[in-house]
Amino acid sequence: MRSSALIVSLLFSTLLIGCSSNDKRPEELTEREYYEQAQEAIDDNNFLIASERLKELESRYPFGQYAEQAQLELIYTQHMMSDLEGTLASSERFIRLHPLHPQVDYAYYMRGLATYELGFSFVERYFPSEQARRDPTAIRDAFGYFDELVRRFPDSRYNADAIARMKYIRDRLAQHEIGVARFYMKRHAFIAAAKRAEKVMMNYQETTSVADALAIQVEAYNELKQDVEANRLLAILKNTFPEHPQFNENGEFQPSGLTKEDRRTLIGVISFGLIE
Repeated sequence: MRSSALIVSLLFSTLLIGCSSNDKRPEELTEREYYEQAQEAIDDNNFLIASERLKELESRYPFGQYAEQAQLELIYTQHMMSDLEGTLASSERFIRLHPLHPQVDYAYYMRGLATYELGFSFVERYFPSEQARRDPTAIRDAFGYFDELVRRFPDSRYNADAIARMKYIRDRLAQHEIGVARFYMKRHAFIAAAKRAEKVMMNYQETTSVADALAIQVEAYNELKQDVEANRLLAILKNTFPEHPQFNENGEFQPSGLTKEDRRTLIGVISFGLIE
């Protein structure tokens, strides 16, 4: 009986030893094992585990052969988890630490992409009328980051997407200026409205907002009784954008009606003009 118990005890001890050798504690993993576990997690779309393994790898082996690649892949896993702040921080860190790395253009691209996505909230994506009321700083930063990528790395494979996003950002920035100009028109701040519209003409010439900028300028200068300038801009609008909705069936320019809107609603007063 005693011998049977001894045999069972020995077998159980052997099993425990075998399990402990296969299931290493984190501090016992080699750099390669950390990296392989991260890759397996990425393949399984388990980006949380992958991020943890990549962070542990860099922490334990900061100068190892996988450290730089782990930093790049951490940017990817953070983005896949929609951790935009983390993606931005990791991208900037990689650019700072490895400016000559052969894949540093990826970090530049992801820095721009994270900032781009931070700049467009759910509300603005699905309710474009809100864009004039939002601070455009983030998307301006994204434009600058994408522009830096394209200039520094003219052959980067990420440039096509970056350029497309830059074009979209320009359109949205121009629409923001138009929104502000209309806000001024409602408040009879005609000089301010004309200047905002002129900013679109000067800085966003290839966007779809140019026609609206011209129309706002025409209306603003009409209100200011500056007929010569109003007629000059009206001629440009009519020759360039004859289908603009403020032209009636006879080709006559019609006011937008913005100046007739109630400028002192209760909601407008409470929200300091942020909500109409």
